[in-house]
Amino acid sequence: MSKALGLLEVFGFTTAVVIGDMIAKAADVNIVALDKNKPANGDAAEVPLLMTIKFEGDVADVEQALMVGVEEAKRRNLLVTYDLISRQAEDTKKMARIAATGKDKLNG
Repeated sequence: MSKALGLLEVFGFTTAVVIGDMIAKAADVNIVALDKNKPANGDAAEVPLLMTIKFEGDVADVEQALMVGVEEAKRRNLLVTYDLISRQAEDTKKMARIAATGKDKLNG
């Protein structure tokens, strides 16, 4: 059975770690990677680093965890975007584990 994938992009490393922790505690999900991206105009931004929290689980759990993360990111005014893929293709599972953070990626 294919797991759902949650993607939550926020500004800042600390924000990603704190919200990732909240996501992991909110439902039965596993964080599979934290990915970083510095946009071309990042130096001009108040918070120049974008982070994507990638997590998997059953659809209902991923949806619940995603909403917790989205609400906290909105509360902090640091939300970029988010999405839920309800049934990942095998290639999507592989891509989800690719992270620009290299050795820092999680093996979940």
